[in-house]
Amino acid sequence: MILVTLGAVAFFLLAQSMPAFFATDETASLLPSNFWAYVGPLAFGTIWASFLALLLALPLSIAIALFISHYAPRKLSAVLGYAVDLLAAVPSVVFGLWGIGVLAPAVRPLFEWLNVNLGWIPIFGGMVSGTGRTILTAAIVLAVMVLPVMTAICREVFLQTPVLNEEAALALGATRWEMIRLSVLPFGRSGIVSAAMLGLGRALGETMAVAMVLSATGIVSWRLLTSENPSTIAANIALSFPEAYGENINVLIATGLVLFVLTLLVNAGARWFVSRRPNADGAN
Repeated sequence: MILVTLGAVAFFLLAQSMPAFFATDETASLLPSNFWAYVGPLAFGTIWASFLALLLALPLSIAIALFISHYAPRKLSAVLGYAVDLLAAVPSVVFGLWGIGVLAPAVRPLFEWLNVNLGWIPIFGGMVSGTGRTILTAAIVLAVMVLPVMTAICREVFLQTPVLNEEAALALGATRWEMIRLSVLPFGRSGIVSAAMLGLGRALGETMAVAMVLSATGIVSWRLLTSENPSTIAANIALSFPEAYGENINVLIATGLVLFVLTLLVNAGARWFVSRRPNADGAN
């Protein structure tokens, strides 16, 4: 059933996307010239926002998972574990509202400080957005959204570390951090990669939160603090599809096909990385 469903989705996307690959700006009003000129900035924005979110969320999720599994008292770790699991159930539209109403105004002073003190770095240059609705704000919202899933997976993997390995490291005089660095993290390497790829997959496909928070202009830009930001494929589909007609619908479905392929490549890369290191995690 899973294979049939996946094949059916792929067939639908491919069949509906074929007219878009040969469309021009004369037949589809969404296109600047051709399909690839249209989807290029969207693919860039999708990958850029997801990469920033992963860069923010992965170290924090590992730290939280380690605190819950190896540092916090048992009662506190149980409460924190439930809190993390509940955070994963918050709808994305709520995160979007939080991003617009709370996060965007709160980060404006930080953005201005980064621009003044680190403006010589290209990504922090340009004129700071007056609303705070930038690609960096969207990445922070995405990081908060993927954090619970990544933390839960890392926590479960760290808890599966063989107790004998931990006790042996401590018996040899290692501190708790040295025991974690030498026993827990190597054992959970494949789990960390799996958590990162699952988080990246969700960030790539997130729609409403990004559509609500990001002030997009559809350009390719590395700058994090300006009001001129690239859009993402999923957010662009959500915003453009209600008013689309004719070959514009095929164009939007074709961008969905590109996102589908990107997600498959990410997951395939993660599977390849995990499978080529079957004994590196110390399980055997």
